[in-house]
Amino acid sequence: MHDDLKTAVDNLLPQLRADLETMIRIPSVSAPDYDPAQVRRSAVATTDLLRAAGYPDVRLLEHDDAHPAVFAAAPGPEGAPTVLLYAHHDVQPPGEDDGWTDDPFTPVERDGRLYARGSSDDKAGLIGHAAMLRAFDGEPPVAIKVFVEGEEEIGSAHLPGFLAEHGDLLAADVIVIADSGNWRVGVPALTTSLRGLVSAKVEVRVLEAGVHSGQFGGAVPDALTVLCRILASLHDANGEVAIPGLVSGEADPLDLTEEELRSQAGVEPGVELIGKGTLTSRLWTKPAAAVLAIDAPPVSKAINQLVPRATAKVSVRIAPGDDPQRAMDSLVAHLESQPAWGARVTVTPWEMGAPFALGGEDPRVAAFREAFAEAWGREAVDIGVGGSIPFVAAFSEAYPEAAILLTGAADPTSRAHGPDESLHLDDWRRSIQAQAIALRLLGE
Repeated sequence: MHDDLKTAVDNLLPQLRADLETMIRIPSVSAPDYDPAQVRRSAVATTDLLRAAGYPDVRLLEHDDAHPAVFAAAPGPEGAPTVLLYAHHDVQPPGEDDGWTDDPFTPVERDGRLYARGSSDDKAGLIGHAAMLRAFDGEPPVAIKVFVEGEEEIGSAHLPGFLAEHGDLLAADVIVIADSGNWRVGVPALTTSLRGLVSAKVEVRVLEAGVHSGQFGGAVPDALTVLCRILASLHDANGEVAIPGLVSGEADPLDLTEEELRSQAGVEPGVELIGKGTLTSRLWTKPAAAVLAIDAPPVSKAINQLVPRATAKVSVRIAPGDDPQRAMDSLVAHLESQPAWGARVTVTPWEMGAPFALGGEDPRVAAFREAFAEAWGREAVDIGVGGSIPFVAAFSEAYPEAAILLTGAADPTSRAHGPDESLHLDDWRRSIQAQAIALRLLGE
């Protein structure tokens, strides 16, 4: 047992909580049209945090016009493995303010959860990594490297450049990515698969300019109607993705029920779930298509005019084992094949990220299973994640001999990317304990 490490983490919690709230108050939204100075401010605050935690080597990493990343390192005993701890300091935009109970960047505790943007995704992971050196009184059983990215929420576009420029600096035997979550509150999990992502912008044009809807309606189409017909073709009548050529797989159904899933997602009464197969397969190992946004006149500004052009962003999560370029080609071909009434349709590829599947059993992974079991008092569940983390595949390709672990303190009710994002504080405590125990086991 490792009660000393559990106690050490418990003693650190007041400081860790204060550090987490400090980082949350920095609105480090990396998305376009938001102030990049706030992301840089967050990166500088991260360097200060890691230095205060005792890391002797702390650097701000710059690459081209990317948001800055942060690197830190602490040596371990001679011959000990090197563990790279990954997190990201950027966050999603807050979205519509009226969905939040309180200000998105003012942390508030309610019923054992800390509510704020970035609380679970992923500043909890950042603070947990910073705590590792303190948990071992500055003498870790392994060499520790920390890499904190500033662009994860916008697809890690510059990550290949960071890896090309700083590949030797980031090399490790074990890579721990604290950007996933648990099966449910109180039930730990190791993530063994991730869906990939392809997205595209589709633009429809039917007119040189808007014209009177009464004078020309009935003979001339409007762009929004054409766009809606194209978007409706993404699914069949059952809600199955209808894009040809995408890979689909099956997942362990575990004990997830429709009632629990509906509660986790906040599905309105009467709304049916879509797709076929087990719920976990639909969430983890089958493709999923969604329309994320449409550019068109808002209802408040609508006039009696046929809309000349309309644009939408379409996102498709692709299953483990699929090829991102092939999936992108399939998406583009499908969208281009659907125009109604001869409308001019232009499809522009947008984002692309590879899926990931953990390989066979590895003693380094087994160390984390043992650590999670001790910290939570129960075995960890192997789960897939329907979201995409493009850098996982990038790290896997750059360091093929490294064991990659995906963990985190979030849970299905954390509402990452949504209003009232939150972190279950006791699960966060246990996740930090588990990581410390795992590092000791790896050192042994």
